[in-house]
Amino acid sequence: MTGFKDHFSSASGDYAAYRPDYPAALFAWLASLCAERDTAWDCATGSGQAARGLAAHFGRVVATDASAEQIRHAEAHPAIDYRVAPAEASGLADRSVDLVAVAQAAHWFDLPRFHAEAARVLKAGSVLALWGYGRMVLPDEMDAPFRRFYDQTVGPYWPPERALIDDAYRSLAFPFAEIPSPAFFIEVEWTLPRLLAYLSTWSAVRRYQDAQGHDPLLALMAELAPIWGDPAVARALQWPLFLRVGRR
Repeated sequence: MTGFKDHFSSASGDYAAYRPDYPAALFAWLASLCAERDTAWDCATGSGQAARGLAAHFGRVVATDASAEQIRHAEAHPAIDYRVAPAEASGLADRSVDLVAVAQAAHWFDLPRFHAEAARVLKAGSVLALWGYGRMVLPDEMDAPFRRFYDQTVGPYWPPERALIDDAYRSLAFPFAEIPSPAFFIEVEWTLPRLLAYLSTWSAVRRYQDAQGHDPLLALMAELAPIWGDPAVARALQWPLFLRVGRR
C-alpha cells in the first residue's frame, strides 16, 4: 500500500450514500467492446458504484480498493467480489480479465505501475476504460456562485491530482490503442440539501473544514437558496463524463 493517498476513508459512509451512479448506457457500451464478458476488474471501486453497473453485463466483477473502509461500505451483490488491494497489485491472474474499469480514480495511481498491471491481467484484445467527471454546471444564475466556490473558496484545498480531472484526463499517459467514445452524462434530480450532501464528500471541502475550522457549504447554501427557491424541489443536474478507452 506504499504511496496510497487516502482522501476518502474518513468519509466512506457519506461517499457510499451521496456519490452519483453512472449511466447504464456507459456499461452497456463498454460491454459491447468485449469479445468475452466473463470477468471485469473494477479498480479503485470506492463504495462500488461502477461495480454494480458492470455486474449487469459480466459474469463476475472483481472490485478492489486500497481502502478497507471503502470496501466495508460497499453494497453487496452476488456477482461482485470485493477485495482490498492497490491499483498497482490486484492479485488477479495473468490474462484473466475482459475489462479493466477505473471510475474517477486514475489520477491517484502510480500510472506506469498500474498500466503494467492492467496489461498483465487483461486478455489479448481486451479493454481498459478510465473515466471521470469534473464540476457540474448548475442551472441559471446559480452557476456563478458555484464556480467561485469551486475555484476560489475550496480551490486551494484540492489535492494537486485534481488538475487531471479538470483537464479531463487529456494529459494522462495512456499506452493502449485508443477507442473513440460516445458522449455520456450523469443525470440526477436532486433537492438542494441532496446537492450539498454530495458536495460534503469533496476532499477539498473536508480539507477546508480541517484548515479553517468551519463549513464552507453554509455560505454556499446561503447564496444558492434564494435562486433555487423551495429547497425541497428537485432540479435536474448533469455532469458530462470524460473517457479514455483502449484495447490491449
